[in-house]
Amino acid sequence: MKVSSVCVIGGTGFLGSHVVRQLAARGLRVRVPTRRRERAKALIVLPTVDVFNADVHHPATLERAIQDCDAVISLVGILHETRAGDFARIHTELPRKIVDACRKAGLRRLLHVSALKVAHDAPSAYLRSKAEGEQQIRVAEAGGIRTTIFRPSVIFGPEDRFLNMFAQLAQKLPAIVLACPKAIFQPVYVEDVARALLDSLELSQTYGRSFELCGPKTYTLQELVKYVCRLLRLERPILPLNDEMSHLLAWIMEWSPVKLLSRDNYHSMKIANRCDCPFPTVFNFQPSALEAVVPTYLLDITPRARYRWFRFRARH
Repeated sequence: MKVSSVCVIGGTGFLGSHVVRQLAARGLRVRVPTRRRERAKALIVLPTVDVFNADVHHPATLERAIQDCDAVISLVGILHETRAGDFARIHTELPRKIVDACRKAGLRRLLHVSALKVAHDAPSAYLRSKAEGEQQIRVAEAGGIRTTIFRPSVIFGPEDRFLNMFAQLAQKLPAIVLACPKAIFQPVYVEDVARALLDSLELSQTYGRSFELCGPKTYTLQELVKYVCRLLRLERPILPLNDEMSHLLAWIMEWSPVKLLSRDNYHSMKIANRCDCPFPTVFNFQPSALEAVVPTYLLDITPRARYRWFRFRARH
């Protein structure tokens, strides 16, 4: 099917902003409903992009937002609940509302970003709510809407809240106390995830299918933190915690004004966050290596930073 206009729900977020920019670069018309338009200045200036204030949780507003579009991309997600029930409201109820709006608008193409290792019996509420959201998308497929579900591992890129967070901690703290140091991740580059989404829009081989998206290598969390410190040329002791102390730290950090870790995150990390198969060949490209991308944004683009990068590459 031909797609010339897309509504991106969650288009002002980390992944969403990259998706919107790639859509605009391909000349597609893009609609981006958001609660705070003023926070999307980088997207507002794009010539084919319409960013407007809207509450996508309101069914009538959502239906108006996708009106006259050829496809919808659903990206909204959270890692932490601000109040009880947020996971269900955002990961389960919103996909159901999106499906209902697509059905009423007669829209026939829907892409949905879920998460790796979702399951109805998963140990974390985050993963269980994501699994229930996928179930809503499958209802759409049964109703004649062509759907594709994506399950990325942790996503890295210039604005990520993963490697950037550890870089900030390494710069501010004399040592890093690390919960769940043996947690397994297979990080995937944000631009690669966005490209896979866009490539699938008109690709009939992706209809009714789910795809796991991972980078080329797996790492433990401790290996990733060590890599960040080495890249920044910071000597920081890393103090790995056992399971009991990791759970305790997660509980303590739930009371912090800035949530870096929760007990639900702890339970999520009990499952290896890696793909069970290679990167999907249907997309006809290979994912970027973390080591080739991360230095371009963790190191400042200055002559001194470039010198540090060359020394890092030379392992000096």
